[in-house]
Amino acid sequence: MPCVKNTEFNLYDHQKEALGKLHSGAILFGDVGSGKTLTGLAFYLKHYSDRDLYVVTTAKKRDSGDWEEEASLLGINNLVVDSWNNIRRYGEIRNAFFIFDEQRVVGSGAWSKYFVRIGRTNEWILLSGTPGDTWMDYIPVFLANRYYKNKTEFIHMHVEYDRMVKFPKVKRYHNEGILLKLRQEILVPMRIVRTTKRVKKMYQCEYDKDVYKRVMDERWNVFTDAPIETPSELAQTLRRVVAEHPSRIHHAKWVMGVHDKVIVFYNYNYELEILLDICRVLNKPYGMWNGRRHDQIPDTSDWIYLVQYTAGAEGWNCTSTNVMLFYSMNYSYRITEQSEGRIDRINTKHTNLEYFYLLSSSRIDKAVRDAIQKKKTFNESALRRW
Repeated sequence: MPCVKNTEFNLYDHQKEALGKLHSGAILFGDVGSGKTLTGLAFYLKHYSDRDLYVVTTAKKRDSGDWEEEASLLGINNLVVDSWNNIRRYGEIRNAFFIFDEQRVVGSGAWSKYFVRIGRTNEWILLSGTPGDTWMDYIPVFLANRYYKNKTEFIHMHVEYDRMVKFPKVKRYHNEGILLKLRQEILVPMRIVRTTKRVKKMYQCEYDKDVYKRVMDERWNVFTDAPIETPSELAQTLRRVVAEHPSRIHHAKWVMGVHDKVIVFYNYNYELEILLDICRVLNKPYGMWNGRRHDQIPDTSDWIYLVQYTAGAEGWNCTSTNVMLFYSMNYSYRITEQSEGRIDRINTKHTNLEYFYLLSSSRIDKAVRDAIQKKKTFNESALRRW
């Protein structure tokens, strides 16, 4: 794979500092918008330019051509860019250099399995804004670095499960000193002094308290007209009762109408239908990014861009607006932080970034918000105690 080497890296000071500390098997850990892509490519050129280059990223970022564009700035003219969905295609590659973009290797699924296989036979780095919430999240990276033979060895050395619960739940970790040392070896932080300011505005919305109370008291799904069977179904029903109230729709319409360019994040399909109705009423150009549609942001003077959290929280950015609306909150702090970061980039022309959150005083909204504020993930199983 021919590559033109360009050793003149036009990097910011925080990128140069991280570049000096990077090594194969490391996680380049930086805030969203801190310039991890260019830093990763510079590391490849500095140390591994004689090897084939593969980039594994999100489908949205693969399709956008962002990696190829950044690579061309450094004179890299030939690289393979593909999505995490296709990682198994590269399981037999040897002696190449891989950049894994955006953390996708938590858990024990196919992505993690092939990441470990590739990591043990190639040189690599991983770029992440949020590398891991628990020690279990680090298992694939530890395995790829050959710190442990397999997951079983890691669990034997470090994990004690709570045997009093029905499903596997970590009670405590052992030998955390070892884990802290290993994490320190692989994490390369890239700290940035931002010139932007995130201004978060919480809009208080009403909700139908009578319907909400019926759902809680009777454990009744008012949308399917059937008994609620699980804590997850209870949470989903309560969230829908809250989300479909005219008050929330009114606030969303106001934000989407008064600003020229707005990115809107949502969770559920019924929320998308509400947002599409608002777009039609406002008669503004719009695009969508979700599991079924992958539109580009409209190339017009005003637009609305509707993004489903799971599909579009990572792997793209937009510097042409400073306004973002969250129709409902996501359960995950990591996904929320990644979503906010889509407009908080080094090269943005905006100083004040406006984030509008639509919230109610309902217990379900408060519980999700409290988890996010504590930088945690809300667990629907908590509703067993409600």
